[in-house]
Amino acid sequence: MVELLEKAFAEVAKLPDDQQEAFAQWILAALEDEGHWDVAFARSLDQLEKLGERALAEYRAGLTEELDPDTLE
Repeated sequence: MVELLEKAFAEVAKLPDDQQEAFAQWILAALEDEGHWDVAFARSLDQLEKLGERALAEYRAGLTEELDPDTLE
């Protein structure tokens, strides 16, 4: 285990049991969610590639414009 993770767990161990339980549930849910994202991206690589090619084609054709963050709502 890396030093920073050991430090984090040592700090969590100081919390009351109910807060430790909540933290553990949060960590496990985050790890599970990350796994779902990995699978979803792996399954959609072809679609992402097509979208990227389309975006580049639109850019090269002059059909895009520079983003102005001040105009975003």
